[in-house]
Amino acid sequence: MKLVTATALLSLLGLANAHGDRAAHRRHVENLAARQARTCFIIRCETELALTLSDVLASFLTSLDATNPTAVPLSAIVPGAVSRVTQTVEATIPAGTRPSAVPNAPGLPDCQFNQNKAQKYPKEDKVPPTDSPQVKRWKEEVKNSGVPIPNFSPTVEDADCRANPAAVAETSRCWWTCGQCEGKNEVSTCKEKNHWGLTFDDGPAFHTKELLDYLDEVKLKATFFVVGSRVYFLPEVLQHEYISGHQIAIHTWSHSRLTTLTDDQVIAELGWSKEIIREVLGVTPTHMRPPYGDIDDRVRNISLAMGLTPVMWTRNENVAFNTQDFEVFGNLTTIEQVLTNWNGIKTASANLDTGFIVLQHDLNQQAVDAATGYIIPDGLAQSPAWTIEPVINCLNMPMANAYIETNDNATNPFIAKLDGSAIATAGGPGWLLMVVTGLLLGLFAL
Repeated sequence: MKLVTATALLSLLGLANAHGDRAAHRRHVENLAARQARTCFIIRCETELALTLSDVLASFLTSLDATNPTAVPLSAIVPGAVSRVTQTVEATIPAGTRPSAVPNAPGLPDCQFNQNKAQKYPKEDKVPPTDSPQVKRWKEEVKNSGVPIPNFSPTVEDADCRANPAAVAETSRCWWTCGQCEGKNEVSTCKEKNHWGLTFDDGPAFHTKELLDYLDEVKLKATFFVVGSRVYFLPEVLQHEYISGHQIAIHTWSHSRLTTLTDDQVIAELGWSKEIIREVLGVTPTHMRPPYGDIDDRVRNISLAMGLTPVMWTRNENVAFNTQDFEVFGNLTTIEQVLTNWNGIKTASANLDTGFIVLQHDLNQQAVDAATGYIIPDGLAQSPAWTIEPVINCLNMPMANAYIETNDNATNPFIAKLDGSAIATAGGPGWLLMVVTGLLLGLFAL
């Protein structure tokens, strides 16, 4: 496994230290970088081509219809690039603030985590234990959801296809990673042609604010699939995303490959992510994305039983709509390969009858620079024009349906029978139902 550069790692570490325990944050950042690194093809310029670096970079720029005039030069989007001073959210959003994009949403809670709240949550970037009272309650809710959970055994060795021949051969498993099998309740495309579901995984992170500022500048909204344990460190960034009108969705607690986990561990990963997002925002997402796209029918049904619809990325004509932008940071690919991937996505999207969803990340500076400098500006320049929007909107649903508490159950019913406590947040339809029920019970008790 290749390691991230010391310069980049220490720059992230220095920023994290502002939030508390130095040793804890060191483990957080080191685990984050080491675990998510994975092998991928690294493009190399052969010497016999007699091209200089500037020639190569210029060729990639001419393949784009537009770039950001203030973009970081391609030659600077490399592993080991000196990290810029990160931008912080200007001010804490007052508790009680309501997002204009989500009608009937409750006001924001106070997102400050005191010592009592800190003790409640599992360790960062670690699979949560399964013996806590909270996980036991979520297990009962899954059991009573009405969604059957297939009895497939977990995969092994980081869900590597070669190490799991029996799972690969088990077609009823519908394993997305190795069989390219999509579940019937899974989302991987947008409803209408030339609609791009803009998504970013793995945050909130130290350069997310730069991405948010750019999206505001070009008047775009996106879907952010957030890692629960990272929300704990940067709750104010999550609130900023939400109040700005972006969709918030779940990307598990520890960013583990879900098919390698037991049922109880999957429940813990999703449950704690739901819990911390609801504590920070006052609402609970209705969508999730499995890390690395690692999902099968066992994981799918657990997600659905917990009120979460899986969202993947588009695959067409043997092209995965994955930019591989994250791998530049760890020296596992190059910005040139990222733009090659992007050009392949553009070509493949033209042959779709539907819209498409692309995998991007906001975890590191290089991924954010690729998005704001090159990929999004190029997408904005397409003709005919693309509609670039969050996944919930590219499914022709309102932003309110992105959250359990504000979802319109008449037009977007849940597959699972959700426990009443999952929707009992002040301001939403579930809250009203619980209030009325409580009043009736009180009358009967008189």
